[in-house]
Amino acid sequence: MTAAEKTALARFVGLAAARINGGFAGEQQEYPFADDAAPGEADGLEQIADDVRCCGHCRLCKTRKNAVPGEGASSPLVMVIGEGPGADEDATGRPFVGRAGQLLDKMLAAIGLSRETNCFIANVIKCRPPGNRDPQPDETAACASFLGRQIQLLQPRFILCAGRIAAQTMLQTAEPIGRLRGKIIGFQSGGLTIPFIATYHPSALLRNEELKRPAWEDLKLLRSALEEAGFGDRLQ
Repeated sequence: MTAAEKTALARFVGLAAARINGGFAGEQQEYPFADDAAPGEADGLEQIADDVRCCGHCRLCKTRKNAVPGEGASSPLVMVIGEGPGADEDATGRPFVGRAGQLLDKMLAAIGLSRETNCFIANVIKCRPPGNRDPQPDETAACASFLGRQIQLLQPRFILCAGRIAAQTMLQTAEPIGRLRGKIIGFQSGGLTIPFIATYHPSALLRNEELKRPAWEDLKLLRSALEEAGFGDRLQ
């Protein structure tokens, strides 16, 4: 249905309701309708990004500078999913560009991955919480559809989940990150089952160097799984 058809229908319903209630229709209202997608037309990364930037579904839209939809390859081997934007990400509109992001890029490069060629990087929430506080449940819920659409569109071969908040949100669990990491989990999303590996957030590694060894073991697990699945030739 086109936007014009939706507007005509809405106005007809409004006029009918007014007459049934014994009143009269006022000035014609403007409706923010858009054309439906053509049959078979797929959701696109740019459409999702535009929807994220226009989103006002939770309180974070009032304090953000820029929403951060995500970025990377359109046909990724791995989708990296973190918690949410920090100050640098909020300033630029890009994910993982601060110190933790620079470390993440090095971690990925160590196993042949890159956001330029074979990874897509996103977060469970698309706007920065004030003071980098943990996102609240209603905030992650407001962003869930965006992440779900991205996963359905990208259909990554593997998901690498960075950090406790992201892993607990996606797996709907209160288990600590130490119990979630170090193994491959079958993550269910809209009929897809995607191998899922949780690891520590790069910012945690910057605070505690003792976490670097187990994080490296997680990365080696991911690399081995990619090779066993026949994607070794797509690693750099």
